[in-house]
Amino acid sequence: MRGSIDGLDSSAPIGAMLPAIFAEDDLAQRFVAGLDEVLAPFLVVLDNLDSYFDPALAPVDFTRWLADWVGAETDGIETGTGDDDRAGGTERAGAGGAVAGGSEGERRLRAAVAAATYLHRVRGTRRGLSEAVRLVFGVTPRITESGAAEWHARPLGPVPGDRRPHLHVSLALPDPAPADAYRLDALVAAARPAHMPYTVEVTAATAAERTTDR
Repeated sequence: MRGSIDGLDSSAPIGAMLPAIFAEDDLAQRFVAGLDEVLAPFLVVLDNLDSYFDPALAPVDFTRWLADWVGAETDGIETGTGDDDRAGGTERAGAGGAVAGGSEGERRLRAAVAAATYLHRVRGTRRGLSEAVRLVFGVTPRITESGAAEWHARPLGPVPGDRRPHLHVSLALPDPAPADAYRLDALVAAARPAHMPYTVEVTAATAAERTTDR
């Protein structure tokens, strides 16, 4: 699955494992050295297998695969598909396991995968939807819905909420693009309660809203 990397040494050279009679055989050593170059990327993956299942350390293309495995809500996240996604790219793990470099979309992808287990626990709730949108766009949305809860000291009090179900998600972005409304719609459609009709709205954030989000 990992591509070849020029100059990568094998962690288990075949030449050192050959019988002693081949230790000084130049032809045999050069032959197995070619096999070492082919097998080295696979051995590197196996030696660091635990890091491939850590969303903070895994290559970006493998993190997308992890997102599918854990059912992370990533419909609105945009990441690059260049060579840096693969082993040998420009990303490096920094202090605390965070990946230095990479785009904002890649950082949000990693955050969405890391939070997938928590989001499954609150899926279909206002909190779960709000957190899913925040992880993708980096901004907390405004959510209005028909559901409500309250209590009364006497029986037969008015029923809270609206009789007709509805859900509206409004998102104020610093610099909204035409595609943001589509991305938000796809995300809300995946994360909302299945029975709930919904609408979405993307607007430009005011100066006060930008300060609050920071």
